[in-house]
Amino acid sequence: MKGTIGIVDDQQLFLKTVGMFVDTFPDFQVVLYATDGQDLLKRLQAVKSPPDILLIDVNMPFMEGAELVAKIKEAYPSIKMAALSMMDDSQNVIKMIKAGCCAYLLKNMNPNDLEVALKEIMVRGYYNTHVTNIVYHELFSKQPIDLKDREREFLELACSDLTYQQIADKMFLSIKTVHGYRAALFEKFQVKSRVGLVLEAIRQNLISV
Repeated sequence: MKGTIGIVDDQQLFLKTVGMFVDTFPDFQVVLYATDGQDLLKRLQAVKSPPDILLIDVNMPFMEGAELVAKIKEAYPSIKMAALSMMDDSQNVIKMIKAGCCAYLLKNMNPNDLEVALKEIMVRGYYNTHVTNIVYHELFSKQPIDLKDREREFLELACSDLTYQQIADKMFLSIKTVHGYRAALFEKFQVKSRVGLVLEAIRQNLISV
C-alpha cells in the first residue's frame, strides 16, 4: 500500500511539479494539494482519511508555516510533517522543527533525495540530512549522551533562535569558547550542523519543544 502525501505551497507551478515527481515514486502518491494554510485545514476536514505525510511551505500568505504546523500537530497528531523551503537559515529550521516538523527539506533538492526523505519519514518518523543511516543505527544502540552542566546550558540555548554571539553573551563567555562547546557537541552527537544538533536533542528528549 502506497504512502499518501499532501503538499501545501502558494506557488501553484511548484506545487504541481513536486506532485508530479512524488507520483512517480513507486511507494507514494499525492492525495491532497493546498495553496495555503486555510485551504489545507478545509481540505483536511473534507477527506475521510488524512495523508500520512504533509510537505509544508515555510512562507505562505494568511498563515505562516510554523503556525500551520502547530495547528495540524494538535488536530491531527498522526500526520508526519516536513517543512519545504528555499531558506536554510537556522532560525527558520528551528522554528519549523519546534512547531512539529520531523524534517526540513530544501526546494532545490534532487528528486531522488526527496524519495529517500519520504521513505525515512515513513519508516523512522523523521529525516535528518546531516546524519547518515549508519550513524542513526549506532545512536539507537548507545547509552544516553553524558552532558556537563555548561554543555547542557549551551545545548538549550542552541535550540533557540539566538545567534552564537547572543549565546556567548548570555553565558558570559567569549565567542571562541562557545564555538568550542559547539564543536564538542557536534562530536558527541555525531552531527555536522546546528540543525542536526537540534534534531538529535529533540529525538533524544534532551530538550522539550
